[in-house]
Order: sequence, then structure tokens, then C-alpha cells
Amino acid sequence: MATAPSRTRTEGMPGVKGKNVLVTGGSSGIGQAIAVRFAEHGANVAINYLTTPDEAENTEEQVHACVHRVRQEGVRDVLVQGDVSDEDDVVRLVGMAAEELGGIDVLVNNAGIQISRPSHELSSAHFDKVIAVNLRGSFLCAREAIKQFLTDDKGGVIINVSSVHQAIPKPDYLGYSCSKGGMMNLTRTLALEYADRGIRVNGIGPGATITPINSAWIDDPVKKEQVESHIPMRRAGTADEMGGVACFLASDDAAYITGQTIFVDGGLTLYPSFREPWSSE
Repeated sequence: MATAPSRTRTEGMPGVKGKNVLVTGGSSGIGQAIAVRFAEHGANVAINYLTTPDEAENTEEQVHACVHRVRQEGVRDVLVQGDVSDEDDVVRLVGMAAEELGGIDVLVNNAGIQISRPSHELSSAHFDKVIAVNLRGSFLCAREAIKQFLTDDKGGVIINVSSVHQAIPKPDYLGYSCSKGGMMNLTRTLALEYADRGIRVNGIGPGATITPINSAWIDDPVKKEQVESHIPMRRAGTADEMGGVACFLASDDAAYITGQTIFVDGGLTLYPSFREPWSSE
């Protein structure tokens, strides 16, 4: 089985050090890895997290673990609680992040949920909930960040954490697939609309990724093999690998890239069932 390559610390990506970054859903998984990777490259990080009565009890522990890792890099950080699907919360949390850090240079729209149901059994309430967090939340955060960028008149970067399922259908996850398809056009439309204002908007599309939320298949050898057998590189990605691409898109090395989604998926979007040649002849 292939394994992820080990990572050595670099001197930092050009144009990232000293930037102020807001990461939504930054307390665990891909969001936490993105926040930590930005901190490793010298960026100041605002970490958004959500606390609701039905959340796991360890949410606060995850948040503080993330903050501890970020502070080890000697950068400034701030915790901003809020529900990205709530407009008032978004206005407050983006404003708080900007005030505490002294402005915002980069927004990472990472907060997201998914609900599994056969589509004919999916309630409108569950469909609306997924759309509200994943798509509407990304819009609201982007809108408020763009206001900050335009007010400060120095441009900015938005990175939307989408999914391979903006392109690959995902049965039993209709709300999720629709939200990620919408995120693709959110990315492209905002990129076109604000390109001449110094604002770049891009996305990353993770494939199967090793995070705590995926423990059901990661910890089960049979399920893990089922997942990885569909991936041309024969392994799942790591959250740190997603963080690396997010930092690249915010760096000066990506200064001429906008409106694109980079799939970080081990080849999952390459139609792996066609790996072996076949013909109807």
C-alpha cells in the first residue's frame, strides 16, 4: 500500500508570512491542518469554530489543541465562534477576525457538513441544512471578506474547500453534492467579478482524506481497502496535503491563478474505472 510522503519544514511560501488568515471550521480535520500550515509559513490565523448543544464534548479540546499548535509557530491567533449559516454570526465573526488580527488577507471557506440519506427519503429540512452551511455559509463569509478587501483596497484571496463531488455524483448525499457543485460556480463567478480588484478566488477539491470525521472507514481495514481501491494512487490523502495546496493558492507563486479548483485526490477524478483499456470493437 502506498504511503504519504514525509514532509520537511520549508522556509515558507513567498507572500504568506505576515498575512492574516481566517479559516472557517478550523478546529479539526482539514480546517485545522490548513490553519496550522499557514501558521508554519508565518501567517496570523483566525480559527472559526462552532459550538452547539448537539456537538461532541471534545470540540473545545480540539479548538485548544489547534490553538496550541498554531502558537508554537510564534504567530498571532484568535478564536472566533460562530455558525457560518447564520448571517448575523458571519458578520460578527468576520468583523472580529479583522479587528483582532488587524485586517484579513485570506479567507478559507472550509466549514461543511454532510447528511447521508437515500434521495427519496431526504427531508427538505436536511437538504436545506447542508446547503445552508456548505454553500450559503461560503457565500456569506466570502461577501463579508470581500467587503474587507475592498475597504482596505489591497486585494485579497478566497480559497473555497470544495470536494471531488463538485464533479463526481455522490448518491445518498444529494445535498452535499449540490452544495459542492454550487461552490464551483461560486468560485468561478466571484473570481470573474473581482479579478480586476486584486481579489483572487480559487478552490481545492479534496478526495478521500484521513480526518477524524472519516474514522468509520479509516479504522476498518476492509472499508479502508474499499475506499482506496478506487483511488489510482492507492491511498487516501492527508489533511496536511490539503493544507499545503491551500497555502500555495494564497502565495505569490499562485498570483496569476484565479477561478480554478485544484483537485487534491490521488487521481480520483481521472475516471479510474477506465484504467484498464477496453473497447467495444
